[in-house]
Amino acid sequence: MPARTPKPNVVHLGIDSLRADHMSCYGYARLTTPHMDRFAAGGTVFERTYSPHIPTTSGYGSMFTGMDCFSNQVVALRHKGAMRPEARVMAEILQDAGYATTCIGFGGNAASRGFEKYIEYSGSWGVWNDGRLHKAERLNDVAIPELARLVEQQQPFYLFLRHMDPHAPYMPPAPFERLFYHGHECDPANESMAPVMAFKPFCDFFASWMPPAITDKDYVIAQYDGEVAYMDACIQTVFTALEASGILDNTIVIINSDHGETLYDHDCYFDHHGMYDQTLHVPLILRYPAKVPAGLRVAGYNQHKDLLPTVLDLAGIKARGLKLDGRSLAPMMRGDAVSHESEFYITECTWMRKHGWRTPQWKLIVALEPDFHFKPEVELYNLVEDPGEKDNLAEKEPGMVASLRARMESWIARRERETRMANPMYTQGDWHGFEGVGPFKTSQQAYDTLHIGDPNQAARLQAESRK
Repeated sequence: MPARTPKPNVVHLGIDSLRADHMSCYGYARLTTPHMDRFAAGGTVFERTYSPHIPTTSGYGSMFTGMDCFSNQVVALRHKGAMRPEARVMAEILQDAGYATTCIGFGGNAASRGFEKYIEYSGSWGVWNDGRLHKAERLNDVAIPELARLVEQQQPFYLFLRHMDPHAPYMPPAPFERLFYHGHECDPANESMAPVMAFKPFCDFFASWMPPAITDKDYVIAQYDGEVAYMDACIQTVFTALEASGILDNTIVIINSDHGETLYDHDCYFDHHGMYDQTLHVPLILRYPAKVPAGLRVAGYNQHKDLLPTVLDLAGIKARGLKLDGRSLAPMMRGDAVSHESEFYITECTWMRKHGWRTPQWKLIVALEPDFHFKPEVELYNLVEDPGEKDNLAEKEPGMVASLRARMESWIARRERETRMANPMYTQGDWHGFEGVGPFKTSQQAYDTLHIGDPNQAARLQAESRK
């Protein structure tokens, strides 16, 4: 009998808050990701991957279960309790298939259930007076030894690395902090940061890690890009370790993000809320020479729910009784399929509670309660003529609003029937973390209630999402 082919390892680099359009391999003008660019040349780049359920918990909830929010019932950052046990996660499925499993930097979150081992690392949060952050280096400090341990076990393994670059605070170390900026970030003649610092819910958080007297928004954007470049350089260390261990070509390597980031976009300053494409559109790069073509770019639409079935397909794992909403991307890589669904339901539930419907041409956004930006209840954008989503056509195009709303509501009704569960966007209660407040009645109430004071509070918010 021929020798049995060993199961491939799985190394998943989940990069928090990474925008696809700020990576050079996705066409960004700045050379932010040279190492990932070169790595991607040996694999496949997916050009239209979307995170339809914002933010982190719901993003990874879909990614790890292969399910949409109706099936796994996760839509909020501050998800209450455990994820429903019927939603099996990648770590559990791979463990049943004989894999060792380790999660680095994401323990305790409802979506990160099922790993055998959890390792945390420090240094992801800080303030200006404490100096620059070395997030990705601190991750490597624990990831590289753990990778070596897993390799020595002579057992297939699944290693998940949650990178906290380029999540705020954007404080990359030298020389990355000036890599994309040459100017005077505190020029008093520049007033571009005035509206940012006037936004009461976030201004104290921004003031804690941005330079004192900051005036130039381009400097802050350059810090985000600097974090991407710094993280990219540190990720090369992981690639080198895989190659030196002799397992690179027998490893499915995944590079993606839970969601993107709004920088100076739509008044959603330097965060990841708002269902605009800056937040929804994320990178996805796969490398596995045995089954993933090198140098391929796939233009078809796909979502986070498609990742798990893709990994199982590539690894040759058939899990009995597993019901997934997503589909493998392997047919798209082989040329047997052009795209998965090109229109889909979108949600967000961190700082605003909204849902909507995205098609290749149109995007509808509907607020389920007033938001802290005082935005209109309904937003409509023509993504072909207005890819930056700057011109709200809701009042000018009532017919299109009605049509998209009908399609969205029909989809919700269908999924509620199929799952026999209510849309979780309707059942979130105190999604914002303020017990007993319930849905906001006005934008002013939301504006006066929601607040991040400093990185420690932001870290606590992340910790709360893990309860």
